[in-house]
Amino acid sequence: MSLARGRHVLEIEAKAILALIGRLDQRFERAVSLMDLCHGRVVVTGMGKSGIIGRKIAATLASIGIPSAFLHPAEGIHGDLGMVSRGDVVLAISNSGETEELIKILPALKRLGVPLISLIGNLDSILAKNSDVVLDVSVEEEACPLDLAPTASTTAALALGDALAMALLERKGIKPEDFARYHPGGSLGRRLLLTVEDLMHREDAIPSVKPTTPVKDVIYEISSKKLGMTTVIDDSKRLRGVVTDGDLRRVLEKGGDNLLARPAEAIMSKNPKVIVRTALAAEAVGQMERYAITVLVVTDGGGRVEGVIHLHDLLKAGVV
Repeated sequence: MSLARGRHVLEIEAKAILALIGRLDQRFERAVSLMDLCHGRVVVTGMGKSGIIGRKIAATLASIGIPSAFLHPAEGIHGDLGMVSRGDVVLAISNSGETEELIKILPALKRLGVPLISLIGNLDSILAKNSDVVLDVSVEEEACPLDLAPTASTTAALALGDALAMALLERKGIKPEDFARYHPGGSLGRRLLLTVEDLMHREDAIPSVKPTTPVKDVIYEISSKKLGMTTVIDDSKRLRGVVTDGDLRRVLEKGGDNLLARPAEAIMSKNPKVIVRTALAAEAVGQMERYAITVLVVTDGGGRVEGVIHLHDLLKAGVV
């Protein structure tokens, strides 16, 4: 019984969203244009469950960098209308279009001359007749078996709010790095804002030996810096190669005389993968995955070593 009801609810709500597709026309384009040209904020308002949907739409707009706020209409008629000013756009949500608290704030909005976009289920309502743009979010039926609890109607309003936000995102040319600026604490922010320079080992923490350094001292440098490798640099700090744990294992497997006395240049990898310090940390991850390595040497334009970045550093920072 519960399983059948659950499926039926999802079918009704899915049908409500699909019905919106055929209704999108020039009114939708105009709504997006009004929000795009807005010099102030998009103020979203609605009562009850519509208000909850409105809060989510306002939050979505803010997350893509569109100044927005939620106005509770009941509080609006008792002083909070001060948050609406000329240059704003108001987005109202009401299934009936007759919500008393919303109707009461209409005169104030008219005096301010702010455009009013409404997501409405009743196109003959007072709110519809007083809106600059009306978007039809009516549904054939609610998913509630009593036809009382707002279900399909709020789902439709939420979906259309997302459609407005994403169309606005595209029109404004918002890029992933722009989005990341509004989410600096999230994984996206870490991936798109952190650079190699933020995470790399530098100065004395960089494992380094000279081309002539004996293998026994190379082993010590690798062990002491704990990065599983060392750079091999000349007197000008230019990168000549790297010696990794893997290089050492391969040399030991081959054996030979005076192994520990050999110079680093005799066993080093001569064309190591490098990256610049201004590159995004996410680029470092991409290189490591592409070449199946765990360390990148950070060099400047002249090939001089500036740092070393390890996969563990990227993991700790939450970039991976």
